[in-house]
Amino acid sequence: MPRIYKQELHRGVGSFSSFAAGFSFVSILTTVFQLFGLGFGFGGAAFFWTWPLVFAGQLLVALNFAQLAASWPIAGAIFQWTSRLAGTTFGWFTGWVMIVGQVLTVAVAAIAVQAVLPSIWDGFQIVGGPAANPALTSPTGAQNAVLLGVILLVITTIVNILSVRLMALATSVGVIIEIVGVIVLVVALMLLPERSPGVVFTTEGAAPTDNPYIWAWLASSLMAAYVLVGFDSAGELAEETHAPRKTISKTIIRAVVVSGLGGALLIIGALVAAPSLTDGSLATGGMAYVVTERLGPFLGRLILVAVAIAVFACTLAVQTAGSRMMYSMARERALPFWRILSKVSPRTGTPVATSIVVGVGAAIALGVNFGQSAIFTALSSLCIAMLYLAYLGVTVPLLVRRVRLRKQGFPPGVDEDGKPLFNLGRWGIPLNAIAIVYQIGMVINLAWPRTEIYDLTGNTWWLQWSAILFIGAALVVGFFVHRFVVRRAGGIELGHLPATAAIAVVADSGAVGSVA
Repeated sequence: MPRIYKQELHRGVGSFSSFAAGFSFVSILTTVFQLFGLGFGFGGAAFFWTWPLVFAGQLLVALNFAQLAASWPIAGAIFQWTSRLAGTTFGWFTGWVMIVGQVLTVAVAAIAVQAVLPSIWDGFQIVGGPAANPALTSPTGAQNAVLLGVILLVITTIVNILSVRLMALATSVGVIIEIVGVIVLVVALMLLPERSPGVVFTTEGAAPTDNPYIWAWLASSLMAAYVLVGFDSAGELAEETHAPRKTISKTIIRAVVVSGLGGALLIIGALVAAPSLTDGSLATGGMAYVVTERLGPFLGRLILVAVAIAVFACTLAVQTAGSRMMYSMARERALPFWRILSKVSPRTGTPVATSIVVGVGAAIALGVNFGQSAIFTALSSLCIAMLYLAYLGVTVPLLVRRVRLRKQGFPPGVDEDGKPLFNLGRWGIPLNAIAIVYQIGMVINLAWPRTEIYDLTGNTWWLQWSAILFIGAALVVGFFVHRFVVRRAGGIELGHLPATAAIAVVADSGAVGSVA
């Protein structure tokens, strides 16, 4: 008799909250404010074109994830999907990379407060006082970002522990405020033009370089790559979502589409309304500079408050997704201290231990980099490279499965309303293949040892190569964890989702586990 997963996590996530989880992870207000200056500083106005490129690539990935989410609505989505497609060993390493990437992403999301709070009130610049440089790439700004980030992590950890409903409410309110903030900001900036939208066809404002422009443009794509990621977090909350087979596929795609369109308008609005593209202020001050200069002190600060709320919701959503991934793997006896990490509080319905571990891990990542002025750019690029690798761990075996089953297609099934599950049909193979090509290119681009991303000192080789060194070290550590924890525990035996009368139980041909 196969093992059936128990319903331990509380189902307190509705359709909008599921969308909010994915949208909050992406959080265009948070991430565009974080990295706009970096992207513009590299590529000038034409860096905008990295956005539609990344949007198209990530939409392809999201479409493939949407199909898997409908078939396997289960916590620890990346780990669970890959394990059922390619076996538990490959799935474990994919899940391991995802956990490490999510912890780093929580850290990066938390330090985004530094891009906002000192612009609202200079008293938030605690390190060095109000007169100190608040820029994330300055020593005082980087140190203050760590301090504010740790404070934020304490708050989000408490919310995550208390209740999934409280988490869902917080992210939903945050998303509503963020969407309103984006609309208001885009309209306001478009009504205050300094130049036409045609500026995106120029490289005005790009940093001077002796190298071909394409290299600066590729470096500027870090901004778009960092923003348009995390839509899979709706899948991480599958066991806490009502009617997950019907809901999650739609919310994953909506999160990407809404974020893609909203982010494009934000970028164009900032380029059109910025007081200057050539005096260096836009590259150093980013979106916060445009908002405060063009909208005045009152409206500008009001928008920045909305951004601060979005940062909170984003950090909360990323931490939630990471804790569910860790819980899912611990439930399979696949992590050290799995007995503690797999426990769910019967009162709150949340995995308390994993929420704490993710929060503490992110705080440690910040603390280790306390004296590093490249903390923001380095961690941003590294965490997204890790997530892209984990995503590849899903799309590659999915393509293999599709090719192998191309005659009969993906196993069918129905959702909670008896309607066919989301399926790409005949478009599955070509869209899957294009997504993989895009992902491989972006992993190489993100991990490329650029001094301007990983080593602002310009002469520290291990910082310059830190992305490749860190990914290698993470895989080596993962090898020993898998060998001495998973193997000694007897390996991983995936369970089955409990079937209901409204859900068709479909055998998953040749895979580990089953669709239902």
